[in-house]
Order: sequence, then structure tokens, then C-alpha cells
Amino acid sequence: MSNNRNDVEAAKELQQKYIALKKAIGKIIVGQEDVVEKVLISILCNGHSLLVGVPGLAKTLLVKTIADVLDLSFKRIQFTPDLMPSDITGAEILNESRQFHFVKGPIFANIILADEINRTPPKTQSAMLEAMQERNVTAGGQIYKLPSPFFVLATQNPIEQEGTYPLPEAQLDRFMFMITLDYPNFEEEVTIVRNTTGVAMEELPKIMSAEDILHYQDLVRRVPVADNVLEYAVRLVQKTRPGKYNNANDALKYIAYGAGPRASQYLILGAKCHALLKGSYSPDIEDVKAVAMPVLLHRVLRNYQADTEGISQTDIIKKLL
Repeated sequence: MSNNRNDVEAAKELQQKYIALKKAIGKIIVGQEDVVEKVLISILCNGHSLLVGVPGLAKTLLVKTIADVLDLSFKRIQFTPDLMPSDITGAEILNESRQFHFVKGPIFANIILADEINRTPPKTQSAMLEAMQERNVTAGGQIYKLPSPFFVLATQNPIEQEGTYPLPEAQLDRFMFMITLDYPNFEEEVTIVRNTTGVAMEELPKIMSAEDILHYQDLVRRVPVADNVLEYAVRLVQKTRPGKYNNANDALKYIAYGAGPRASQYLILGAKCHALLKGSYSPDIEDVKAVAMPVLLHRVLRNYQADTEGISQTDIIKKLL
């Protein structure tokens, strides 16, 4: 690592803060450790995440809690079929002195919870996704920069598909991770019910600031990666592409089309961060495997045969790994 000593110290500090973060978040969010880890990794890699789970799994509470302990500004946008792009980005308004001036929309915050992003028409989705990609908003020919760090957590409800507009693949690709939330187990659910039916929740400590996060995002990028780990990540992504390579892989017959180069980039970035959080200064193949599922889940498209045989995306990725 460049300026080695400082980076090693920063890495140790990041580990300690990560432990403190998990502990604080755990006071409000019961279980879901894996989900919390993946969300924090995507924040530290400057990527956005898509959370998929049935209603009532505390997706909104999770995002709000994370924004709280990170001391970041937080806005929630509820996506509905009648939402217009200007409802998100803001609009030019004529003031008393007959001058146009820009009124900022809810997207001007560090963490945005895009609730049920697939409920809104493509025009509004694309305004949101432009902001995610470019980290700025265009209105009346002017460009307005979004605050830094800027991070979108979008939620999607997997069951009710009536009146939804599925995100196109190109837009899905903007999300670093797709994170699936599961039902809590019996003990966790007992704890959740006990915690949420009593007195008000406790105040959480602020563990990281916006400056800290920007500093750690730089640190993650400076982590060195061995060639064999890099090649493993690229090989894994290339294995998802049918017809491109004559892989003798059983999974290929279920794939309509596979992941692009962005998947390889996110595998390496995610592996670097995963290594740092567990106290290692360089990722190995296990770190790549640890982030492979959320990176590939929305980038590997199943074909008709997978549908008829009831093979899920998760099954396909497990086969590839």
C-alpha cells in the first residue's frame, strides 16, 4: 500500500469502526448480519445497492439506522406510478422577482432510500439512475452536483408484480449489489417483536462521518490485489457468458446472457473491502467468493430452460462457484 504505515493504521481503524457499526446497528436491526455487511461494503466501495425482500422485513428501518450511525443526511422517496422526474430531482421555479431559481428535490442527500423503485414508470426511473451514475442532476440546462458521499439503496418487492415496471438490465447494472432479505428465524422474530412492541428505541451513537467514508473509499481502492485473484474474478464473470467460451460448465445451459465487465470491477472492489473488514491487507479468492452472489445475482439472466426446470439465479451462481 502507498504510504504504507498510514494505510495500515487506517485499515486497523476501519476494522474497529466496522465492529462498532455492527454492534450499534444490531441494537435496532435483529439478525440480518449478512445484509448489514453487504450494505456497508457497498457504501465503502462507493456503490449503490438494491434490496429485495417481501414487505415488513424492516428494509426502511435498516437503511435509516445505517444513515443514523454513519451521521449522513437521509431522504426517503416513495416511488409511485404518478411520480414525475422533477419530484425527485427538483425543479426551476419562478420567484417573486420573476427570476427562475432551482428548488432542490429529495435526491439531495447522502443516503437515498428509493422505496419500491419498480413501481414508477421508466422516465422517472431513468432520472433516478442518471443521478446514480453521474452523481449530478440537470435542470433548466444547469448541472447541480449531488452531495458526497452519495449512495442509493433501492428496495424492490419480489411478490406483487401487478402495476410494476421492472428495471431494464442496463439500469440494474448500475447497482453494485443485489441483496436479498429473508424472513427472520424463530429466535430473531421473538426478539424483534419484544423490541418493537415496548417503549421507544434507543438513541444510536454516530460512528463515522461523511469525511471518514470518503477517506475509507480511497483506502479501499489502494488495496493491492494479486494477479491470481484478479484473474479468478474475471474468469468467474466470463463463465457466465453463454456461447462466448466453450466452458464445460453445467450452469451455462440455464443462462440467457451473462455479466458484463462491470461485474468483474465490482467483484474486485468488493473483495478488497471484504478483506479490509476482516483484517487482511490484500484480498484472496475467498474474498471474491464472499461478494460473488450479490454482484452476479442481477447480472446473470436465466433462460426458458431454467424457468421450466425451476432453477433460480442463486442456483446458477452456486453452480458457477
